[in-house]
Amino acid sequence: MSKKLEGNGRWESSRMMLPEHREQYLERRRRPQEGEQGKAQIPTREELEMIRDVVLLPMMLSIVEKNCREVESSTYSLKRLYVTASNVLMNRIHADLARVRKELKQRNIKVFEDERIDSAVHYHFVCRGYEDKFAMLRDVVRAEMSVRIAKYVREIFRLS
Repeated sequence: MSKKLEGNGRWESSRMMLPEHREQYLERRRRPQEGEQGKAQIPTREELEMIRDVVLLPMMLSIVEKNCREVESSTYSLKRLYVTASNVLMNRIHADLARVRKELKQRNIKVFEDERIDSAVHYHFVCRGYEDKFAMLRDVVRAEMSVRIAKYVREIFRLS
């Protein structure tokens, strides 16, 4: 990093951060400690990933289910193969979703959908008294789901 940028309060790690955003960030980090007798806890990276999973997995499940119904009603010659593969894929996704939901429940974390705006889906979560919001852009959701479905398919064929 250049000498001009060091110590000016605008750069945190490798990202540029405006002073007012930095203040909001620091205030959010402080808030849980000032809460009800210190009960609120900031979620760990692993917990944040589980929160993201509990948002993405139902979307993936509905997409695979929709595609499976479309294939069932089609006249494809390999329709049976596609339907069977889709069912195996849905079973895997559903099992992972159940595991993530159970783990979130054990850790006392709840996730709620706020709203769906054209370019993003917004959620908020409560993690042991700590509340926060997050949004995922639809393009990011699509890309992440594509990568994950490809990973599931690779695992299915690896086990066969």
